Amino acid sequence: MATYPVRIFSSRQPVSRREFLKVSAFASAGLAAGCAINPVTGQNQLMLVSEDWEIQVDRQNSPHQFSTDYGTLQDDALNRYLQGVGKGMIPNTHRPQMPYSFQGVNATYINAYAFPGGSIAATRGILLSLETEAQLSALLGHELGHVNARHTAQQMSKGVLTQAFVGGIAAYAGTRGQNYGQLATQLGMLGAGALLASYSRDNEREADRLGMTYMTRSGYGADGLIQLMAMLNGLHKGSADAVSLLFSTHPMSQERYDTAVNLRNTEFSGFVSQPLHRERYMDNTAGLRKLKPAISLFQQAEESMARNAYDSAEASFEQGLKLAPSDYAGLVMMAKCQMIKEKYDRALGFSEKAKQVFPREAQANHLAGLAKIKLKKFDQAVADFDAYETKLPGNPNTLFYRGYAYEGMGNKQRSADDYYRYLQQITEGENARYAHKRLVEWGVVKQPVQQ
Repeated sequence: MATYPVRIFSSRQPVSRREFLKVSAFASAGLAAGCAINPVTGQNQLMLVSEDWEIQVDRQNSPHQFSTDYGTLQDDALNRYLQGVGKGMIPNTHRPQMPYSFQGVNATYINAYAFPGGSIAATRGILLSLETEAQLSALLGHELGHVNARHTAQQMSKGVLTQAFVGGIAAYAGTRGQNYGQLATQLGMLGAGALLASYSRDNEREADRLGMTYMTRSGYGADGLIQLMAMLNGLHKGSADAVSLLFSTHPMSQERYDTAVNLRNTEFSGFVSQPLHRERYMDNTAGLRKLKPAISLFQQAEESMARNAYDSAEASFEQGLKLAPSDYAGLVMMAKCQMIKEKYDRALGFSEKAKQVFPREAQANHLAGLAKIKLKKFDQAVADFDAYETKLPGNPNTLFYRGYAYEGMGNKQRSADDYYRYLQQITEGENARYAHKRLVEWGVVKQPVQQ
């Protein structure tokens, strides 16, 4: 068996996900002398990260977040429609050179978010809450505002995001309840929720103003933003768990709504007569709206999961899947529920069906692999982790679980290879301790973990 250098636990080990952001920031600071021209205001501002950094981090992390949200929409036509609305706004932004992308994702909670390099997503939950194309343009315009004003980069420069990658998706899921964060960690999911900055109220007001600018320049009526603000304000006054993440990252208030109304009545009053395109939005979302009863049940199930009420969650998932038996997100969420309940055969069944109905998305392969490990079907688990890695490379947890499956097969060489590669990226936690222990036992490394 090959022997590896013992540098993996030294002080000069390869950077972790946490260190990557911090080191990248200071490296960029050295190149940019700590300031840059704000593309919106034209003024100098503290900026320790470059545009190239924004794009790099986006490309590295946004695919994993999209997969955590159950992938891009199964409804390709709806996704093309959303992309068309977003792309039509790009020429009217302050940073039209950015590599923007616009995606609908299959998650049922209510939110939209933007990565710093221009990757923007809206969940099915929020798309169901809109009624006009102008509202959609206001939503996308708002997220474009965050990218154009470089709000994530600003927070990074101020040190707000130096912990952005700690816990990976657990930090993101944790905003929806402690149990979600624990579940995400246990299942080895990878996302970038902490990178999706929790914006300040000033950030939100600036993004609202920029969203109004971009949407009206693109031909939409200013009332689109007012409608969006009214909807969000109404949700904010409620208490549904489905919107908890939205308002943890995008703070809402009556003052924010009133400010938007004032903009509409003053600076943007000349754009009130432009169209809202309600009929066009309704036509393009007709298929999604047919799924609303099932999605509502999935939302109820997620709320039950967050409360550890797994029997209630299972019942809601079952009802929803009777209405939408080929819904990928519903199938994967049900598989997670079964994993928690230690019903691994059922978890595998739902995972396998999810793979069949939406073969290009990766998360079902990961869950199927975990279920197969529990069922001691180690060779089949390896095949699923291989498929996951092909579809969505870059999740270090895949290396650990595939290494564990190889160990179950008695293939120590392959197992050691994966454990070693995992420890190049992750050096803390129970899985890291287990992998290191095995490498020590097998004579691959000798140096103990530094405390």
